[in-house]
Amino acid sequence: MPAYIIRRLSQALLVMIVMSVLVFAGLYVIGDPVDMLASPEATLKDLDEIRRTLGLDKPMWQQYLIFASRAIQLDFGRSFLAGQPAMGLILERMPATLELACVAMGLSVLVGVPLGMLAGLRPTAASSRGIMTGSLLGFSLPNFWVGLMLIMVFAVHLGWTPASGRGHTVRFGALELSIVTLDGWQHIILPALTIALAKGALLIRVTRAATREALPMDYIRFARAKGLSWGRILRVHLLKNILIPIVTISGLEFGQVVAFAVVTETIFAWPGMGKLLLDSITTLDRPVVVAYLLLIVFFLVMLNLVVDILYSVLDPRVRLQGTKA
Repeated sequence: MPAYIIRRLSQALLVMIVMSVLVFAGLYVIGDPVDMLASPEATLKDLDEIRRTLGLDKPMWQQYLIFASRAIQLDFGRSFLAGQPAMGLILERMPATLELACVAMGLSVLVGVPLGMLAGLRPTAASSRGIMTGSLLGFSLPNFWVGLMLIMVFAVHLGWTPASGRGHTVRFGALELSIVTLDGWQHIILPALTIALAKGALLIRVTRAATREALPMDYIRFARAKGLSWGRILRVHLLKNILIPIVTISGLEFGQVVAFAVVTETIFAWPGMGKLLLDSITTLDRPVVVAYLLLIVFFLVMLNLVVDILYSVLDPRVRLQGTKA
């Protein structure tokens, strides 16, 4: 196990280095951040002074080496726009994104897994066909359209929920959470539903396929022959054996939500990392973009590592020592 973890961490380091070079070079080619930061009345002398202050007057390779030498010390530079440490800005927004992702994936699992099992147990029933039709709609409808429709119905016409923002937050140490307040839940429910619709649809289809595959197995037939109740068979025998694909998809989709919830956060003005990334790309705020992507790569690698470790907990036959990353 320790050797496996070390190997995964070394792979993560390599991926982070390659990704940082590509992003750094891409942002360098796209444009000059000084054009975004300087006022229209700025003279050439003013522009040169801004470049010198930000370190943009050096060649690209030299800028990258300076960045890399600081990044080793966990100093990812300062935001061109805000003048604050780039990683500090990202970490301030991270609780909001993690909060949204946890609620959205929680709703997806609570709804998707039971409905998927129901559709797998009775594939020809009208209810199962309705569930699969609904999951197809969940796949097909784009997030931005779903979000706008939820705002129109529940925020504008019915007035049940706010249309944007995060609501009241409560500080717990270094974290500020909104899900511990009623106002916070009223603000988070619509963006969480927007994400959960697509993720729940995927879980429905994965759970149904796993259920259909497990039902003909000998251990299910033997349990039925012993006269065990369907409830016990489903809880102890079926659900336990279909958890690996569910955990895999849930872990991967959780990482996708954390990393790329840009559209949903923008529609609902959710103050998370995705909205910060979009604003930083628009203004070519290079330190924030590179620091964000480095953090996300590390987060996704760690998340996949946790999922792999869960495999050995759910299924003792899995041996991480022999698994190739």
